[in-house]
Amino acid sequence: MIERRPTLTFLTHLILIIWLVIILFPIYIALVASTHSVRELLHAPIPIWFGHDFFHNYKLILLHGITAAGNIPVWVMLKNSLIMALLITVGKIVVSIIAAYAIVYFRFRFRLFFFWLIFITLMLPVQVRIVPTFQVVAQLHMINTYWGLSLPLIASATATFLFRQFFRTIPNELMDAARIDGAGPLRFFKDVILPLSRTNIAALFIIMFIYGWNQYLWPLVATTSGQMNTVVMGMKQLANVADQIPQWNYILATAILAMLPPVLIIIIMQKLFVKGLIESEK
Repeated sequence: MIERRPTLTFLTHLILIIWLVIILFPIYIALVASTHSVRELLHAPIPIWFGHDFFHNYKLILLHGITAAGNIPVWVMLKNSLIMALLITVGKIVVSIIAAYAIVYFRFRFRLFFFWLIFITLMLPVQVRIVPTFQVVAQLHMINTYWGLSLPLIASATATFLFRQFFRTIPNELMDAARIDGAGPLRFFKDVILPLSRTNIAALFIIMFIYGWNQYLWPLVATTSGQMNTVVMGMKQLANVADQIPQWNYILATAILAMLPPVLIIIIMQKLFVKGLIESEK
């Protein structure tokens, strides 16, 4: 039986509340600043309450865009980021889980060598291989396409390693029972491996989606058309203006909008993640 101590409980909640305020305060300031005009933000002190330009600022950047960002509406950038992030996330999970399944459950020559070869690619980030990757994408005529944005980032050694480690914890008796029932490799993968992996898939979906959503360098290299800009590129363009004052109200409004899809994904997938952890068969 756990003894309840009111003082300790109060201190624990107080610390959590303090850290929550510290984390949320910059987001609150960004939200407040996005509702003011740029002239109001340039005068001290910075406003700490909402202004009257909320609908004007968000309508302008969402539907029309501004000159600093090439007059590209933010909804176009959000669409590009969403499609790219989903393609990267789904591609990483599909490729990684199949690769890990083959490494763990199939006996073929040099399978451990191929696994460690995949794992070694962790030491080769996108920045190192960006020039040859761009040459391949250009030769395949995938510049300014969603496939060009996502395909070079689909392979994931981290996800392959995590799936491999999880598959190794699954008892061999399940595979033997599936063989006795006449299940082949595909049926065993579909009926046994995938249901048991839903917790890992949910966790990796969150991580990989945020990874794909926050990409900046590769989309900057792989696109030349403003219509293919991602929202992260759009924020950089808004802030990087020459001989002009950055329009911080539009920049922060774009940042607030860019934050919403990852937050929604986390909220949605967290339910599945928690459900997978508390199920009895786990």
